[in-house]
Amino acid sequence: MQPVFDLSCVHRLKFAGGIDADGHVLEAADLWESYIEARYRDRAMRLKRDSDGLEYLEINGQPSKMTRKGFPATLGRMGQKELEAFKPHPDKTYAASMPYGACDAAQRLKLLDAEGLDAAVLYPTLGILWEAELEDAELSQAYCRAYNRWIADFCRDSRGRLVPIAHLSLGDPAAAALELERAVKDGCRGGFVVPFTINRKPHGDPVHDPVYAKAVELDVPIAIHPSFEPFALRSTRFENGHRLPLLSAARASDGVRHAFTTFFDFATFDRFPKLKLVILESGAGWIGYWLDRLDGVIGATFLGERAPLKHKPSDYFRRQCWISGDPDERTIPAMAALYGPDRFFWASDYPHPDHTGDYLAALEATAATMPEKARAGLLGGNVRAAYGL
Repeated sequence: MQPVFDLSCVHRLKFAGGIDADGHVLEAADLWESYIEARYRDRAMRLKRDSDGLEYLEINGQPSKMTRKGFPATLGRMGQKELEAFKPHPDKTYAASMPYGACDAAQRLKLLDAEGLDAAVLYPTLGILWEAELEDAELSQAYCRAYNRWIADFCRDSRGRLVPIAHLSLGDPAAAALELERAVKDGCRGGFVVPFTINRKPHGDPVHDPVYAKAVELDVPIAIHPSFEPFALRSTRFENGHRLPLLSAARASDGVRHAFTTFFDFATFDRFPKLKLVILESGAGWIGYWLDRLDGVIGATFLGERAPLKHKPSDYFRRQCWISGDPDERTIPAMAALYGPDRFFWASDYPHPDHTGDYLAALEATAATMPEKARAGLLGGNVRAAYGL
């Protein structure tokens, strides 16, 4: 039984109009078994226990190779710093470790009320783990459909305050486009993709145009959100580099940056000048260097001729992209001043343990340094514009 949560202890944002651009749910453990089509049910993702009583993920009928036993219980431990909390034990389970509002829509709305937030855009937790271990494109589409049905139901009675975003798998772009259309009709306000593809085709490659064309038709954004990635895509620069926690934390979002950049290599924004692209959970401070570098290469070197664009990369960013920053990023005001105060918003990552638990206090400190109009955009106005809320 979950302990009683004291909402009076929650920090309340002193500015009005706040929207969390990237919050998370801890999905019901039986989601995929309950929502997937019957013909795939035996291969649905599920939680199981090993001979020692430790929970583990099963994906496509096989134990996960990328998550250690007992890992599911750690997914909602935002704000917990003691290593003891992350040591596996049979009593530490996914369901028993869920924080307030992580898998209960009514609780999540009460949490938003306590925080003084208008809404939260929601992304999955278990749902960003499986794609790194599943190369079956057909089953991947079924996993996405199951989650998308569930998250639409989860948010349905929230009067628009809980905003569902559909998971799309680029292993079959035509199927992903169809699923985006179905999910949007069911209440989702956009779609997201992970930073890699099963067939290793870059995100900006025209092979994925059916997804972008459908997003433009529906007037919804496509987001790139970090996920677990196949071992083969991780840096092998150093021996056991994945065991260097600070290096791993700093470079965890490299895939998002790489996927984003391919939209320039393939001139995707020229083919789709009304496509809306959202860059999530990769920080925002890097975007200044990144766009300066791309602009310089395009404008002043021979490489620009190999990636012919009608405009500078920074122009496309100002026209078609949004990026979320962590609440404690001190560079956000400077980046917003350089590249447009209407292009940036903040995200909590609640309740994941790899981000700060005092996100609203940190956000206040950042927002207080910005002009009033830019602050209003960062806190919520830009999310409303991006997702049409």
